[in-house]
Amino acid sequence: MEKLQAHTFQLRPKAGQENLMRRFAGCCRFLWNKAFALEKETCENEGKRLGFSLFCKFLRDWKKENDTSFLVEAHSQILQQVLKDLDRAYKNFFAKRADFPRFKRKGVHDAFRSPQGFKLDEGNSRIFLPKIGRVRYRNSRRTEGMPKQVTVSFAAGKWYVSIQTEREVPEPVHPSQVAVGMDMGVARFVTLSDGSSIRPLHSFRKHEKKLAALQRKLAKRTKFSANWQKLKARIQRLHRKIANVRNDFLHKATTAISKNHAVVVIEDLTVRNMSRSASGTLEALGKNVRAKAGLNKSILDQGWFEFRRQLAYKLAWPGGNLLVIPPQYTSQTCSRYHALRAHFAIENICRSDTLACRLPLEASAFRGGRQMTHRKGITQRRIWGAVKHASPVSVNIFRMECSGCPACSVPLPPLLPA
Repeated sequence: MEKLQAHTFQLRPKAGQENLMRRFAGCCRFLWNKAFALEKETCENEGKRLGFSLFCKFLRDWKKENDTSFLVEAHSQILQQVLKDLDRAYKNFFAKRADFPRFKRKGVHDAFRSPQGFKLDEGNSRIFLPKIGRVRYRNSRRTEGMPKQVTVSFAAGKWYVSIQTEREVPEPVHPSQVAVGMDMGVARFVTLSDGSSIRPLHSFRKHEKKLAALQRKLAKRTKFSANWQKLKARIQRLHRKIANVRNDFLHKATTAISKNHAVVVIEDLTVRNMSRSASGTLEALGKNVRAKAGLNKSILDQGWFEFRRQLAYKLAWPGGNLLVIPPQYTSQTCSRYHALRAHFAIENICRSDTLACRLPLEASAFRGGRQMTHRKGITQRRIWGAVKHASPVSVNIFRMECSGCPACSVPLPPLLPA
């Protein structure tokens, strides 16, 4: 079995080396935009694509022209990788695996990739890059396997190198035989079917006020001035910090789950539709726009797709499996009491932040046959509508006299007066 793995390190280049890396990234960005504009124009006018092989011929001509002769400074394979990426982007778009390609801007995802010509010297913490030379890097861990390609990228004022390795490993067998189902949420980041849960981190929420203050200061600065650039770099570092904190949380959570479970079942959530704005249009204005905006911010702060991506490869390495199922009719069973919920609307009644089980508050909606009029904005009609469409088992649970959850023995809060 072939195992592909990427190792990312921070580069420590000299001033001349950093200047060359910026020029290489600029050449790659220029070539992408020039080739993309030509490909887009050809598709619109003639209805056909040029392709990678034809662009390679154009690249030789562009290097000889006076206006684009600076492309000679970059390594040829680096420029060819840009054309390969553009060709792959179009294929992914037509296969409905990705959105339509976009033009690249300066300072946003500046990077270049080299498949050959590099040499890794782990003993001296150096890496040789073509036409750049030996560059120091922060050797924080040992690379395993044969290096296949390197990607140099720039983010938040620092340069990074990602080394992709390949090695042969025996067919893995997961040491655990436990299967578990997971429910993604906002109040709880992950709720497992065995009763355990992981609370969310909310890395963006913790730095939201500071980020907003810096952005207000940036709006008052003269654009492209020295103070404007310093403040923009500070905002980029804060964004990078938020992303690193979230990524660290996701890695720790996925590592713990993948080590203890051989099979994990997760719901296929469409984050784009779930975080869609509720503002509506001029003809039909939306409702609860502010509340929906806060919910969208919380959903996007969780990093559900990155969590799923990390969990997929971390389960595959030791021989586990990740099963993705449709989200319809999930999240209807209490993880501790194993009793059916009446309806998703009842979940809004529960104060899941304070109780370990959501069932007691749902059961307390009807105590001794009495109806609760208002709790957390949920009206009596909505509660009855949820229970009316539920199964007989759920209705009996909701109508029973309950002073606490039979699973976790959590006392119930008093009912609000009618």
